Amino acid sequence: MTSDQSPFRAIATELLRTVEAAVPKLLSISDRAATEPHMADKWSPKQVIGHLVDSAANNHQRFVRAQQGAELVFPGYEQDHWVTCQRYNDRSWDELTTLWRTYNRHVAHVVAQIPEDRRLIQCTVGSNDPVTLGFLVHDYVVHLRHHLAQLGAVHD
Repeated sequence: MTSDQSPFRAIATELLRTVEAAVPKLLSISDRAATEPHMADKWSPKQVIGHLVDSAANNHQRFVRAQQGAELVFPGYEQDHWVTCQRYNDRSWDELTTLWRTYNRHVAHVVAQIPEDRRLIQCTVGSNDPVTLGFLVHDYVVHLRHHLAQLGAVHD
């Protein structure tokens, strides 16, 4: 397992391994089952993967923009609003998992290219306390693994 001090290339490799290990397990879930939440008031697997697509989109921008200056402030995002307005349950499970996999492969490529001298750039997301770019990148993988574990696609 990596840390926020691990080289960006190592974090990118962990991201790729996590994604590729999860794909067969995700694809073993039927489209119908992917639409049903496991518990009341929780997201369905489609909504979880949709949320992870949203996370990839938001963090992709953060990872690129954080390399532009000495410190950056990013807007937060209302995850429930994003998931609700995009109606992920109406999407094909195969299409969602393909989008999620492909986008994360690109995010891993982006992460692998981050110069190590950018690790300590301060990043503020929404009203949260500032964190380093190294923390933000590592936390992205931790967050992804957390949600994949909820779906039984990885074991933490």
